[in-house]
Amino acid sequence: MQEYQRLLLNNKAWAMEKLQENEAFFDDLARDQKPKFLWIGCADSRVPAEQITQTQPGEIFVHRNVANLVVHTDMNMLSVLQYAVEVLKVKHIIVCGHYGCGGVRAAMGNQDLGLINKWLRNIKEVYYKHEEEINAIEDEHKRSDRLVELNVLEQVKNLSKTTIVQRAWKTREVPYIHGWVFGLKTGIINEILSLPPNSPIDPVFRYDFD
Repeated sequence: MQEYQRLLLNNKAWAMEKLQENEAFFDDLARDQKPKFLWIGCADSRVPAEQITQTQPGEIFVHRNVANLVVHTDMNMLSVLQYAVEVLKVKHIIVCGHYGCGGVRAAMGNQDLGLINKWLRNIKEVYYKHEEEINAIEDEHKRSDRLVELNVLEQVKNLSKTTIVQRAWKTREVPYIHGWVFGLKTGIINEILSLPPNSPIDPVFRYDFD
């Protein structure tokens, strides 16, 4: 059996299990989606949003990229953000990184990795901003894990700098923005910070709306 065929068999088993639990499961699923959460996570295959939060299909709107970045020129991420906030009207946005992130580790080094260098540059900027604190940590793994946390913190701030979030804060007083880090060795999510609506924003990045 080819590896991909196992996935198809697993899908059939999953569908049957859901129907046994609830005959209307897929009718309800197809009707609409009303998630309360937008998840911006790392593309790492070991950090599946629904499984680690024990949520069901339809509960979390998910966007993933290398090292869970919020980049102001990334039209893919911005399109997801706008749809989630303005159409789905999510109440919470979660930026979830994870300890042991390969993208973060790569950004701490100097190896030429090709095209991804341009993406990792965004993490290098975070490293540069907090270089003194990070370099003061002797243990290599703890140094990397601290950059993971600081990267999440910066991506949460980047969300608050967008007109999408600021407009929603003014008109609906949502969403709350949360910064989390998942522990691969523990399975536990560590909450780094939480920004309530209308949190202070540096005047340079604050927009005025009519």
